[in-house]
Amino acid sequence: MNKKDKIPVIAVVGPTASGKSRLAVELALAGNGEVISADSMQIYKGMNIGTAKPTVEEMRGVPHHLLDFAPLTQPFSVADYVSLASDCISQVSARGKLPVIAGGTGLYIRSLLQNIQFTENDKDETLRKQLAQKAEEQGVQSLMEELKSFDPESAERIHPNNLSRVIRAIEIYRTTGFTMTEQLERSKQAPTPYDACMIGLDFRDRQKLYDRINRRVDLMIRDGLLHEAEEILNRPGSQTAMQAIGYKELLPYFRSECSLEEAVESIKRESRRYAKRQLTWFRRDENIHWIMVDEYRDFEEISNQAFRLVDRKGW
Repeated sequence: MNKKDKIPVIAVVGPTASGKSRLAVELALAGNGEVISADSMQIYKGMNIGTAKPTVEEMRGVPHHLLDFAPLTQPFSVADYVSLASDCISQVSARGKLPVIAGGTGLYIRSLLQNIQFTENDKDETLRKQLAQKAEEQGVQSLMEELKSFDPESAERIHPNNLSRVIRAIEIYRTTGFTMTEQLERSKQAPTPYDACMIGLDFRDRQKLYDRINRRVDLMIRDGLLHEAEEILNRPGSQTAMQAIGYKELLPYFRSECSLEEAVESIKRESRRYAKRQLTWFRRDENIHWIMVDEYRDFEEISNQAFRLVDRKGW
């Protein structure tokens, strides 16, 4: 596919609390665009405060897609995201608008922009249940050791806390004979239909990012996170929320197993760790143009730098 035939797309990526949503809206306003979320938790209904879902005021009239549409009980895969996001991009582009992707779920963004192909014929629900039971009885590390024995690359790439992804990697190998690493390589053979300008937000002084994360958590508590989390965690089938940062750390508090201060500090700590993992992921991508937020005086200067990066694409 020639470059001129590809769909122009902006992607604003980076760690939590770095300002992705705000910059994406600014770029969309300047380029007659619409925002497509790439956040694995903001897709779920009701998880608004804890996932920092943009408010109507923060959207500033810019249409946003793939937010707040999935019930908590609905399983949602990377393949599901790529399918929906691809359709969104096509529709936005067909309207003569510029698609602006914003989010911190690196696997979603890479799979979408690299046009990774997924197959649905290697699923085995019985095997999944068996592996989940093994993890419950023997610990996730037992599955990690099994995965490491035939696919050390995936074992290194996948975080042990991501149980569903560990199970998926084993499932692929057991049902197809190919490792997840091999499948990823084969899936990249289809050319991408997108001409992407990837903009990453980071901080030269990491502590400044951590301070922003801490302040955001305090604001979440002020804005009603406790009420939201208690309501969601008490719903039937709330396993999704049980895995989400900002919710699972409050469970011990609701059970009177720790103080509110301890629970809030746990949210801050896990959010900082998540930001570090996000940066590790995105730093591997040589296509990302980085903006160091703390090197600029204000948001206007950050926006102007982003505009310059987009202008270089010559769309």
